[in-house]
Amino acid sequence: MPQLETCPTIDFQTETYKDAYSRINAIVIEGEQEAHDNYLTLAEMLADKKEELIGLSKMENRHKKGFQACGRNLKVTPDMVFAKEFFSDLHRNFQTAAAGGQIVTCLLIQSLIIECFAIAAYNIYIPVADDFARKITEGVVKEEYSHLNFGEVWLQAHFEESKAELEAANRQNLPIIWRLLNAVADDARVLGMEKDALIEDFMIAYGEALGNIGFSNRDIMRMSAQGLAA
Repeated sequence: MPQLETCPTIDFQTETYKDAYSRINAIVIEGEQEAHDNYLTLAEMLADKKEELIGLSKMENRHKKGFQACGRNLKVTPDMVFAKEFFSDLHRNFQTAAAGGQIVTCLLIQSLIIECFAIAAYNIYIPVADDFARKITEGVVKEEYSHLNFGEVWLQAHFEESKAELEAANRQNLPIIWRLLNAVADDARVLGMEKDALIEDFMIAYGEALGNIGFSNRDIMRMSAQGLAA
């Protein structure tokens, strides 16, 4: 079987694997639900992009259903209580920004930080996934790049007036990603995903996104270091 050739040390049926998977699977399900809700909120804030954003929210809902199927395939019940707590800080910050009409902060949280986090996690997971989950995840990650692109394009078009708010939002939210990566490191390792690889993939994707928006390499290094200082 291809999965055994890819990662011969992983037995997807052990209780240890399934226990870790119950939390990782819940995180990706909740992450897609958060994204679905966030894009609907953004659709109300950006009336001229409403149709496109509603389309992105529907895509996230499909992703959620795909990951729910991955859990059922392994006969694992996702730990949704854990996952809601896992995302609580980013959820609260997004809701606070939305209530204050801070479109730039909302886009940084959802379209850059959360999307880059998801893309990094999915890319690291694909080589060590079971066959069923690999097919689902490969389809999802292709679409996540379009979500990242939406935020990049909008923020690039509004870069000069958004720069200060982007830097403030980065200071507030990037350290959360480091806490999340630390919180999930042990479970991710059981699934064959190393924390260092997750961090590296996230920082590459996030740095590229900041560069595409208009930040200089110096800015990107400074902003990235704010996460490490958490």
